[in-house]
Amino acid sequence: MRNDLTYPSSDGIHTVHALEWLPQGEPRGVIQIVHGVAEYAGRYEPLARFLTEHGFAVCGEDHLGHGETVSDGKFGYFAPKGGWDLVARDVRRLRELEGKKFPGLPYVMLGHSMGSFLARTYLIRWPGTVDAAVLSGTGQEPAPLVAFGRGLAGGVGLLRGPNHVNDLVYALSLGAYNRQFRPNRTTADWLSRDEAQVDANLADPLCSFKPTVSMFRDMMKGLQFIGDSRNLARMDKSTPVYFLSGDQDPVGSMGKGVRKVERMFRRAGCTDVTVRLYPGGRHEMFNEINRQEVMEDLLGWLEEKLPEPKAEN
Repeated sequence: MRNDLTYPSSDGIHTVHALEWLPQGEPRGVIQIVHGVAEYAGRYEPLARFLTEHGFAVCGEDHLGHGETVSDGKFGYFAPKGGWDLVARDVRRLRELEGKKFPGLPYVMLGHSMGSFLARTYLIRWPGTVDAAVLSGTGQEPAPLVAFGRGLAGGVGLLRGPNHVNDLVYALSLGAYNRQFRPNRTTADWLSRDEAQVDANLADPLCSFKPTVSMFRDMMKGLQFIGDSRNLARMDKSTPVYFLSGDQDPVGSMGKGVRKVERMFRRAGCTDVTVRLYPGGRHEMFNEINRQEVMEDLLGWLEEKLPEPKAEN
């Protein structure tokens, strides 16, 4: 069963749209999906249905500037300032709401791409409030490059306004990923080897926008936050973390970036870290040609790592 939910955004302006998928019978745990750039929670319907078939409740919200949370036509825009914090707090709010609805159940935060950056932010800011984390399509660009990107996007935003969409900023970031798969069939070959999935993404009006310069600025600020070892030290070191990615995912620097983040977590003292790199896989492993394998591997990891539900008082 799929339900639509709404709640006030942390920005005090928008109403966040969220989805909830429920299994038949009592759920064995809750999995919160945190989506990436230029997509929305509803894109994870196949994954959610797979997980509900195995007894999990699944939820996810559309970030500010994404999906049905957009009420003013401003796609790809978080806020004039502090956008990363606002979106992280919206993620946190859904976790609180679902926690009240399903007290005592194991809770998992599953973030993809930019959503994995938000999930990593969550692990730092609210340690110990989830039982496990899944990081899909993550990575970590070198600090000087992140600082340059933040400065460039911020500078253009000061000149042209926070709602401005800049082709240069886009080309140096998301636009660069497709170059590694030349000759290109489409502008989104980097997402998946499954051409039908790529075409569906390109045809989806909720996935066809380019982010604003202020959103790039905010995301670079988020990357700086999650790349700081002092912040990483604040995480609950016992929380199991599962990294999954394609070894041809440019966001994860073809696997090297994923291993880099793994090392960052281990140096921070995390004691339960698993990495799965799929040969030939690109950015969206849940939309890849071997997605059934990916989902079954995820299920196996969840069943191994999650605690039993706690009895209610």
